[in-house]
Amino acid sequence: MNVRPIRPIRPLRRITTAAVALAATLGLVSLTACSAMSSDGRTKDGKLRVVASFYPMEFLAKEIGGEHVAVTGLTKPGVEPHDLELTPRQTGSLADAGAIVYLKGIQPAVDTAIKQSGNKHVADAAALTRLEEHGTEVEGDEHGHDEGGHEGHEHHDEGGTDPHVWLDPLKYAEVAKGVARTLSEADPDHGRDYDKNAAALADRLRALDRKYTEGLKNRASDTFITTHAAFGYLAERYGLDQEAIGGVDPESEPSAARMKDLHALAKDHHVGTVFFETLASPKTARTLAKDLGLKTNVLDPVEGITDDSKGSDYFAVMESNLAALQKALGTK
Repeated sequence: MNVRPIRPIRPLRRITTAAVALAATLGLVSLTACSAMSSDGRTKDGKLRVVASFYPMEFLAKEIGGEHVAVTGLTKPGVEPHDLELTPRQTGSLADAGAIVYLKGIQPAVDTAIKQSGNKHVADAAALTRLEEHGTEVEGDEHGHDEGGHEGHEHHDEGGTDPHVWLDPLKYAEVAKGVARTLSEADPDHGRDYDKNAAALADRLRALDRKYTEGLKNRASDTFITTHAAFGYLAERYGLDQEAIGGVDPESEPSAARMKDLHALAKDHHVGTVFFETLASPKTARTLAKDLGLKTNVLDPVEGITDDSKGSDYFAVMESNLAALQKALGTK
């Protein structure tokens, strides 16, 4: 008995191919239409259209741009910035923007889209201050001391340079100055206002720095444990030791050896609190705290503001972080 082979259903294949082609065409039309809507980078009422990658950059753009800008954030509240995937409309908005404010190295999808956008007015926070390497401490690191005499550690992590510069108020002020320069280049008529606003913001950031310096002076411990290594700049600025469960990437999972080290470290350094975050899963932090009989609290990396945030903006959350650190480190 001969059995004929079953032939593929060619009409279905043709329909599928046509559908894909149509979808691609519609995507191109959508991007082209978006580009045609505002090629001058301004809104209908003449404001400079600024696209910001995620909250810390959006906050800078709004504070410095003031009434002269209309800021759109690519990362919506509640979305973990590292996980962001752009829509075609968002990608198109980068080419149409009057200026872009972002931080290279924290959102790969954004980095690629900005490079492809061809936009000439781009402020990259990573290029406006010096980036450093921070991460989870590995066993055998040498101890050092900062200028204030506090014992510190050298930290290492396979993730390379740490992008979380906004958690150091003084580095954030450096970035603000560069953002003002980019906005001025895109909108020279309001350059003096941008410079003035950036200077006022820098004054507030220096005042925040003084609050941290004074607020963390008389402490019983230097060491704090947190979910991921977001607080390296803050720790370095104020002579603290950050011990992260994971790495610079909040999704990285700690090894069994790392968890064992943290058990020993918590006891040796009299750590009483394990910090977790608002946007990342608290599961591992809570498990560690339960195993050691420690308290938990929130230390927010200010990557986004949600209803769960302990404050409505950058300054409010940073002051909440200070209060949490004071409590955990036993300040007097």
